[in-house]
Amino acid sequence: MTTLLAVNNYYYRRGGAEAVFLDHNRLFESEGWRVVPFAMRHPRNLASPWSQYFVDEIEYGERYSLGGKLVRAPKVIYSLEARRRLAELLDRVRPDGAHAHNVYHHLSPSVLWALHARGIPTVLTLHDLKVACPAYTMLAADGVCERCRGGRLHEVVRRRCIKGSLALSTLAWAEAALHRRLRTYERCVARLVVPSRFYAAKLAEWGMPRDRLVHVPNFVAATEYVPEYRPGARFVYFGRLVREKGVATLVRAAARAGVALRVIGAGPELPTLRRVAHATGAEVEFVGHLEAGALHDAVRGARAIVMPSEWYENAPLALLEAYALGKPVIGARIGGIPEHVREGETGATFASGSVEELAARLAEFAALTDAAIAALGAAARRHVVEDHSPGRYRERMLSVYREAGLAA
Repeated sequence: MTTLLAVNNYYYRRGGAEAVFLDHNRLFESEGWRVVPFAMRHPRNLASPWSQYFVDEIEYGERYSLGGKLVRAPKVIYSLEARRRLAELLDRVRPDGAHAHNVYHHLSPSVLWALHARGIPTVLTLHDLKVACPAYTMLAADGVCERCRGGRLHEVVRRRCIKGSLALSTLAWAEAALHRRLRTYERCVARLVVPSRFYAAKLAEWGMPRDRLVHVPNFVAATEYVPEYRPGARFVYFGRLVREKGVATLVRAAARAGVALRVIGAGPELPTLRRVAHATGAEVEFVGHLEAGALHDAVRGARAIVMPSEWYENAPLALLEAYALGKPVIGARIGGIPEHVREGETGATFASGSVEELAARLAEFAALTDAAIAALGAAARRHVVEDHSPGRYRERMLSVYREAGLAA
């Protein structure tokens, strides 16, 4: 039996990265592998017989006491606790290989050194741009930002890129600077998995070894999604309400196009979005957070799903989920989104941040016949079934594991 150590900060379904992490584990367990998790302790964690080895909880940016901050700050940069706890787990479990996901700031990249010391082949999936950009997103107050390129990591401190905080930004700089100096990712990771071709190209531009970067698209189990091809009247956005998602641009475009919009999700941008909707006269329904069943019902009732991102989006699961539910996508031409939107076949694209171009796409889709929208949705569903199935993902990942030296 092949044993895989699965490493991630969180061990519950918190966001897209955790969904990929947990679904990956479940997929390989269904193939007969033993998957052993290593994560941070958290009240919402899934049950695990290995949780005694998990590290103490740390929430980046929380209001800890001064003593709490002093204790936690070094852990963000290089957690000796995480390395020690992982070593204890490795004394009990001798994995054939390890697959890490998001480890930054909580477990910290120290876990990669613990694996390297034992000679365990390690694969790291990159869900964001953290290995290049200390602030994860390559996004600043004035838009997409690549100022740290070429080793200018101090820009994250100068511009206070982490929540506008000098202290948090300095911590992010210290962590990035240390692991760049140690060459952690080059020395400890056999393969870097990227869900989008865009990320592979961008990280190579920033100096990551191109031969270590492997494109493996995300997957969804389409059989678990019941599609509805008949279109509703409203356009739908679902996801976090944060600035980089471009929802304010979408609200303005909906007002200009005169179409109805439903916004599903929660986040700090909600008050701003309500003000924009009021000022523009947009017909917007703010639904708030919905659990999976209700969310799927809401998506099935959409005319099309809109992804108006204004940062280097990787490979959003929301797009594949929309396709699995039989809905076309209108997506911004930025990051990895255009890799999945086939113009006139599964949806349409527009220039990221352009109210005018997005409004034009919304008006076009509003004018299409229901039969034409249904045909787009059916093609979207086929795309997921054919190119993003669990089976295709498993084959691609097994190839990565073999390249990394993991015996399977």
